[in-house]
Amino acid sequence: MQVLGKNLIGFTESSEGTVGIQAINPASGEPIGPLFFKATTSELDLAVHKANEAFAIYRKISGAEKATFLEAIATEIEALGDSLLERYTAESGLPLGRAQGERGRTLGQLRLFASLLKEGSWVNAIIDTAQPDRQPLPKPDLRAMERPLGPVGIFGASNFPLAFSVAGGDTVSALAAGCPVVFKGHPSHLGTSELAGRAILAAAQKTGMPDGVFSLVFDDSIEIGQALVKHPLIKAVGFTGSLRGGKSLFDAAAARPEPIPVYAEMGSINPVFILPKTLKEKGDVLAQNYMNSVTMGVGQFCTNPGLLVIEKDDAFVAKLESVSAESNGGVMLNKGIQSVYHKGIEEFEKYAKVISFGKKPEGFTAAQPVIFKADYQTFKGSETLKEEVFGPSSLVVEASSREEIMEVAHNLSGHLTATVFGSPKELAEYADLLELLEQKVGRLIINGFPTGVEVTHAMVHGGPYPATTDSRSTSVGTMSITRFTRPVCYQDMPDTLLPVELQNQNSLGIWRKVNGEMVK
Repeated sequence: MQVLGKNLIGFTESSEGTVGIQAINPASGEPIGPLFFKATTSELDLAVHKANEAFAIYRKISGAEKATFLEAIATEIEALGDSLLERYTAESGLPLGRAQGERGRTLGQLRLFASLLKEGSWVNAIIDTAQPDRQPLPKPDLRAMERPLGPVGIFGASNFPLAFSVAGGDTVSALAAGCPVVFKGHPSHLGTSELAGRAILAAAQKTGMPDGVFSLVFDDSIEIGQALVKHPLIKAVGFTGSLRGGKSLFDAAAARPEPIPVYAEMGSINPVFILPKTLKEKGDVLAQNYMNSVTMGVGQFCTNPGLLVIEKDDAFVAKLESVSAESNGGVMLNKGIQSVYHKGIEEFEKYAKVISFGKKPEGFTAAQPVIFKADYQTFKGSETLKEEVFGPSSLVVEASSREEIMEVAHNLSGHLTATVFGSPKELAEYADLLELLEQKVGRLIINGFPTGVEVTHAMVHGGPYPATTDSRSTSVGTMSITRFTRPVCYQDMPDTLLPVELQNQNSLGIWRKVNGEMVK
């Protein structure tokens, strides 16, 4: 499959625009062909209208058929072979091993959602049967389940060219829910996006999905993204990126005549707490593992630890200085991300002391690791030190007491994760810390660093604002499907007109709550 530089409007290709954009190799700074023409508003409007027409058909397609579609997407992506990996590494500056791992994750989540659809119980079918003889009034027959919202607009993430991009978690969960997708590709990985988009469309055609079930448009400014969110036929939005970008989309959606939900995952500093006894006993190992987590992916994961909270321990800080000086940076995803990283470092240097800089790498968008430290009072008085610096940096906050550790936790805003290292005895002694952190994050981790997000049924990749715009949701794992559904109740509906999941016979054999009891 060849990269042609096209917007994909359902099953058709389009290049109406007059302004061309190209991907840039972040290691060399060289442009990568072909030229992509930015989508026009008329192309976007056509994509959304196609999605709306497709929804009338796609919403009725069975879970088994949608599962076949998702599995076919995985097969088509696999069939791209080395061409996808080569384009991925050229556009992202990330190594081949990362490309292979992310492709595996993308295929895995497609097949995980396919298995969810085949099993079918995710629809949360609830049946309360009628009681016609109830006094003083009869009770009607009431049945409810999750139903798809409609066409969904999704934005590609810069830091995951596959797993949070065109065929990534947002797209897969929306398609699984029964919602057609109009996807705005990220300008940093245009060719990777087109290859994945063509794989989706090839799978759609081979499995008989309607034209418009998926479209892919490109733009390197905000015009098309804002128009996508504001389009009256779009019913929800998925986004992974910066707080500024996510908040602007959220505000635009809220200002519509018909407001719609925006599920924006906007980053996090992912605080790590190492309890005092564990710090003394395992400090050397933890210092190295902490640096590994900080610099993983050149710090460009939304789960890299940006804050480490400890009781003052000079031996640990000395060890951290040693290992951080030997840490490696690398090439960042694009020049914009590098620029923001450098500005963030400059701001932190005004308030915090540098423990050490890591090794300085080479490359067009190279970034050098850096670890800062500050005492509790300095941290408390600086809003800058509480902000995320996206890249291979982190801040160590030295507390002087248990009370100051608790104060740091108490004053945290919302984050994706929080980690606590401690022995069973220490964790019990700090049970109040764990209870407090539970209120601040979507995932609470014990004795493990936060980088690495498993795609499973139980995973929660979300958290209170500003980590996300809706703390009740997750963007990873099968629970993410309900972002793109709403519950619908059917009262006294004839059995033959009900969705098959709610009919008396239960021909699908799914778990259902019938009169308060879970049964098959």
